[in-house]
Amino acid sequence: MRSLIAISSAALLAACATPTSVAPAGPVASAATPAAPTRASAMPSDLSPEGVKAVDPYLWLEEVHGERAMDWVNQRNAEAHARLEEDRRFETYRQEAYAILSATDRTPIPTFLDGRIYNFWEDDAHPKGIWRRATLASYRSTSPRWETVFDVDALARSEGRNWIWKGAQCLGSDERYCLINLSDGGKDAVEVREFDTHTGRFVTGGFRLPEGKHRISWLDRDTLLVATDFGRGTLTESGYPYIVRTLKRGQSLDQAREIYRGQQGDGGYGVSANVMRDADGRVLATVIERPLDTFHAEYYLVTPAGPKRMTLPSQLSFYGVLNDRLIMIPAEDWSIGGQSFKAGALLAIPLDSLTGNAGQIDRSRALLFEPTSRQSVNSGVANYASTVVLSRNRVIASIYDNVRGGLVSFAPGRSGWTRTNLPVPANSSVNLIDASRKSDSQVFYSVEGFITPSTLMLGDAGAGQAEAVRTSPARFDASNFVVEQFEATSSDGTKIPYFVVRPKDLVLDGHAATIMYGYGGFEVSKPPAYIAEMGKLWLEKGGVYVNANIRGGGEFGPTWHQSVLRENRQLAFDDYAAVARDLQVRGITSPQHLGIYGRSNGGVLTSVTVTQHPELINAAVIESPLIDMLRYPYLPAGASWIGEYGDPRILADAQFIARYSGYQNVRWDQPYPRVYITTNTGDDRVHPGHARKFAARMAEYGYDPVFYEDTSGGHSYDADPRANARRWARHYVYFAQQLMDDTPHP
Repeated sequence: MRSLIAISSAALLAACATPTSVAPAGPVASAATPAAPTRASAMPSDLSPEGVKAVDPYLWLEEVHGERAMDWVNQRNAEAHARLEEDRRFETYRQEAYAILSATDRTPIPTFLDGRIYNFWEDDAHPKGIWRRATLASYRSTSPRWETVFDVDALARSEGRNWIWKGAQCLGSDERYCLINLSDGGKDAVEVREFDTHTGRFVTGGFRLPEGKHRISWLDRDTLLVATDFGRGTLTESGYPYIVRTLKRGQSLDQAREIYRGQQGDGGYGVSANVMRDADGRVLATVIERPLDTFHAEYYLVTPAGPKRMTLPSQLSFYGVLNDRLIMIPAEDWSIGGQSFKAGALLAIPLDSLTGNAGQIDRSRALLFEPTSRQSVNSGVANYASTVVLSRNRVIASIYDNVRGGLVSFAPGRSGWTRTNLPVPANSSVNLIDASRKSDSQVFYSVEGFITPSTLMLGDAGAGQAEAVRTSPARFDASNFVVEQFEATSSDGTKIPYFVVRPKDLVLDGHAATIMYGYGGFEVSKPPAYIAEMGKLWLEKGGVYVNANIRGGGEFGPTWHQSVLRENRQLAFDDYAAVARDLQVRGITSPQHLGIYGRSNGGVLTSVTVTQHPELINAAVIESPLIDMLRYPYLPAGASWIGEYGDPRILADAQFIARYSGYQNVRWDQPYPRVYITTNTGDDRVHPGHARKFAARMAEYGYDPVFYEDTSGGHSYDADPRANARRWARHYVYFAQQLMDDTPHP
């Protein structure tokens, strides 16, 4: 899964044509000439792709770097600067946010690599970051002795490029040689170069791939398995690869030998070859994943005779091979070898049973964990966290029970798996960071809560013990706050859990300025998290924070997610509205003092809440959003998400999408709050046209949105802590203006 800007309605109306659209009684497929505009909504009467496009006056804002579009962006940014950055609170907020983001006493996130601990680090001296290493003993000390391996700032200066670190993939066994991923400005697309961690230099004559959305695995020292842009016609409509080739050292991409080809109409995020090794680097299996849509895929085992289709469910996640068993979690109920397994179960299935006759599966050796209806095997909140990791002979998994985390290791035996729980404080989130493949027991994980800073633990997965390596300093004063969990009842009677972080002495009279966060998609869980900038810039200023665990996430496993796919999406929006109402019934807040925040898929949620339930809120930060859901497949990389939302190019899908799509459901004379819409010019995951067009339409219909577009960085906002500090300051200035000021800010 952030920026802003204000819009002058008069200036926008002068620059943009009035839409020729009407609000139909019900969406229909028609080639009829659009009627004159009404004061109802911007919904086209013809839901065909051509009909939707024909009445859209803001298509020019989809031209990312178009001259007219960028002139519009620059004007909006100037207006946002005046509204937000000239607010008396902005500089204080910016300084507080930057102090958190650049703090040198934060915990360096560890990775086991090449017999040492590696870490990527950014600070004032290294704003783009350094990749560094230390011994485990040194890392565990209070003053680790770090050795710089790779300096991104130095490379950017020497090459005159805005390089942003996007990680490294290292060859198994000795882990000396790594493929460094570098993004120009923070985009998802990266340039790849081979790097020698022992010499600290790029490898002469080493592998080097031009910018692209690559899928790469090491096969051996001189061979890569590569899925990428091999030239015209080799990408899907979403811009992802569907062909896998073996690339030998010294070869160009056009010389690489093809080993697998999907189809250009495939969905999802691109075909990939996954080389799975044991702890000593021996290749156990190579599995090609061919995504058919966002969640469904086919799987092929690479054999000397070529790829062979595997008898796996179409919805699953896999994590590697242990003792010739594929460690996996199916996202659908699945039967094999006379056994049936529930969706969300953690399994270890023999590889030789997946490419032919399975024979009889021993359930005790195949099933590690089967969750209840309120449990899931899931990752924590951090972007560095994993769901499942493998040590030399163990499987380690984070398991959530009613959105509260635990950590378990599983050891194989002749009669099944032995389960060992690792220590985790009550009511915490668990971020499973990494396990050593060289040992059977060492695992790094962290625990945290809304008002409890993260503590890094080094666990012994066999003994079920752990020691605290370091605890992050508190970034805000949490002494006056309490965390509570409640449930709201949604439109179909489903109980929706949510967390409230509030002052202990809060008077329940509806006056608390409250931010409600939600996501609700792609099976992404949102358990408790220590959000330092939120605590400093919002809680300390007297605010309340709410985290709504609505359907669409993975809090309760695959079914929690799948229950709101496609035509059922409205239920996720109903969940969010139900939480808002429940907060107000409890007296925690009121419509005047409630604001909402969401980014990426959360932008769908927040824009729909604005257009469906403006009576519930007085603020909305809509960041890096999807909003024009009737055109999203045409805005890269939108077509990769059809499995989540449906395909608006098909009439039946367009009809249910049209009922909620925020861009088309803007109406006149509604009590919409002044919204704050933010995006990024370099975002190559969620097209900035969504945010731009929604801001333009809101202004056209007489509302007064704030819009800001960062002109550097990407969807992940990992380009620059200085820019990130300004981003958070703008967010909270806006929320303070809307929810805390006695008179709404002009």
